[in-house]
Amino acid sequence: MTTPRPGTSREERIVTESQIATAPDSDLVRAAQGGSVGALDQLITGHLPLIYNIIGRALNGHPDVDDLVQDTMLQAIRSLRSLRDPDRFRSWLIAIAYRRVQMYLRTRKMTLARRHTEPVDVPDPLGDFAERTTAELVVADQRRELAEAGRWLEESDRELLALWWQEARGDLSRAELAAALAVKPKHAAVRVQRMKTQLDLARGVVRALRARPMCPELADTIRFWDGSTGSLWRKRLARHVRDCPKCHVHQAGMVSPERLLLGVTLLPVPAALTAAVQGALHGGGAAVQPAALSMVANVTALVQQKALVIATAVTVAAGGGFAYAVLHEPAEPDAPVAVAPPPSAPSAQVPVTVRPSAAASPSASAAPSASSSAKANPPAATRADIYVAPGGDDGGDGSIGRPFATIGKAVAVVKPGQTIALRGGTYRLTSPITITTSGTAAQRVTLTGYRGERPVIDASAIPAGKWAITQEASYWTVRDLEISGAPDQAYVCRSCVGGVFQRLVIHGSGSAGLMLRDAGTRDNQVLDSDFYDNRGSGLAVQFGDGGGNLLRGNRAFANGGDGVNLGAFNGAVGVEYTWSFGNGANGFALGGGSPAATGAHRVRHSASWGNNGHGFVDEGSVAAIELSNNTAFRNTGLGFAMTTAPAVLRRNVAAENDQGEVSLSSGAKADGNSWQEPGTSFESTDPGGTDGARTSSGGLPATDYLVTGNGKGASMSGS
Repeated sequence: MTTPRPGTSREERIVTESQIATAPDSDLVRAAQGGSVGALDQLITGHLPLIYNIIGRALNGHPDVDDLVQDTMLQAIRSLRSLRDPDRFRSWLIAIAYRRVQMYLRTRKMTLARRHTEPVDVPDPLGDFAERTTAELVVADQRRELAEAGRWLEESDRELLALWWQEARGDLSRAELAAALAVKPKHAAVRVQRMKTQLDLARGVVRALRARPMCPELADTIRFWDGSTGSLWRKRLARHVRDCPKCHVHQAGMVSPERLLLGVTLLPVPAALTAAVQGALHGGGAAVQPAALSMVANVTALVQQKALVIATAVTVAAGGGFAYAVLHEPAEPDAPVAVAPPPSAPSAQVPVTVRPSAAASPSASAAPSASSSAKANPPAATRADIYVAPGGDDGGDGSIGRPFATIGKAVAVVKPGQTIALRGGTYRLTSPITITTSGTAAQRVTLTGYRGERPVIDASAIPAGKWAITQEASYWTVRDLEISGAPDQAYVCRSCVGGVFQRLVIHGSGSAGLMLRDAGTRDNQVLDSDFYDNRGSGLAVQFGDGGGNLLRGNRAFANGGDGVNLGAFNGAVGVEYTWSFGNGANGFALGGGSPAATGAHRVRHSASWGNNGHGFVDEGSVAAIELSNNTAFRNTGLGFAMTTAPAVLRRNVAAENDQGEVSLSSGAKADGNSWQEPGTSFESTDPGGTDGARTSSGGLPATDYLVTGNGKGASMSGS
């Protein structure tokens, strides 16, 4: 029950049935939490059109829209009591819808990818943004162009477009859009602007392809085009339109997307969907208990209602033939304000063997604070051979008195054994950086921040589809840097040997934050670094082979893909004392690829919580993965999904994961884990501070979150 405001009685907080039609959302939430079926009905049916349009636009009118909308609303019903701040109901509900769209698209894409015998760039199966959902857009030529351009956007941009369209109409505020993305409004504005830039470029591609006569160079480029809008052709055609003088003119004279979208009407909610949702609300009305919202606790009844919407929707769908996908059941995103345990819960030890009801479960984690991870002030270089400063000059000599202006200049002239020091300030890259000069084991090359100063590399102006920094050199130490806004991969190290990446902060990139990849990737270390708000994985070691690679003391959070991704890497990677939380996919993905990866990775003292996927997953690996003293808590999928690998699991803890705690292959071995030896308790389930400032040396912040004290699970420390 929500704690009453001082001086406010229960009767004053709960609206009467006669007031329901005109009551604000916050009062309706309180009334519904108190057991009012009418208030709950008003909340759910009143917001149904908004959620239907968000999901309908994002999924491009796919037949699964109705199913997914109903799942969203039922999840909101089940979890309404976990919402501690009634004023945030809309933001909370929109966040649920947004996370479900992400999970759905990711599941579809993984399913298609696994049908291929080798890695492929899987076309988006739901790319017809206009054809199925927005017939209204054909009113004018530019609306048709806008509709077709939506097909050329990346999946994440189409999801954002669906939210921003509601904001442009005035149905969402910027704060609500930001809450759905789990970012601050200022960063949401950056992401919206980036999406709009890509949308304008896509509109230019559409115009160039329609132009008659067509540009000869473009006609030659598309000779072997199969008509798909996958990433390969998306980048190739966008690059041509951007750089070709003849095609670039097609971007002139465009009406703003705001004006075009404002002329589009809302998608009507199918009557069958409304009926099914209301049926779920009222079908169990007699079972409503003011203290527990038990009307939605009967899962069997909800499944029956879900079957009803499938059956009835077919009768109203033009052309019929709906094919509903079997969805994984993702958990709702955390409420905007962290929810404290109910008063009756123990204040110190929380048993992990007894799962609270969904209505009473505390939040796994508040939305990560993106800025907090950059507050650490670790030691940096006090002397160097080459200096770079934002106000420098590449015509200088690179001394501290006459520093270079660009990092590109410094890495081009550096020699083995030398140190490059970056003075504090922002370095705005306009073209990618490639590092090709290697050091040696005895004479390493170092790229670092200078003393206590904080250099920030802003890569947002790099052309789309380009990696910001590509390292093709060995024996480098890269530390004390922040990299932000890369349109694609932020930092890629290819076939590197003996690299050390320490105390880095990489965020806001269009793909992975840091990736080590390709054959011969060995003996590298990634230490005490933070990777957040990247559209792909936060930290990845993929698509290659090599031994001796170590990831230690890192955090990967609020990324669009997996937090830590070791997919398709054939070499044992060590992962220690690393946290992965609040990501759009799995916490730790430890396999993948075709043929199946054979990297026998070793993961210890690492924690995965609040991810929109599994905590730890083998992704089809057939290697003997070792997992010891790890914790998986409140993830959407399984805690430990080792369904193909002959994994060895010792002293791990799994609790309150939506699809269960563990699923193991027949060849797996487990010993001393929480699901085998009941009685493990957490000292705290409050994640506050886990996304906060690191220690002065760059270590993880001190916390008693998920600490057990009995030798099981992650130690939640940096060592």
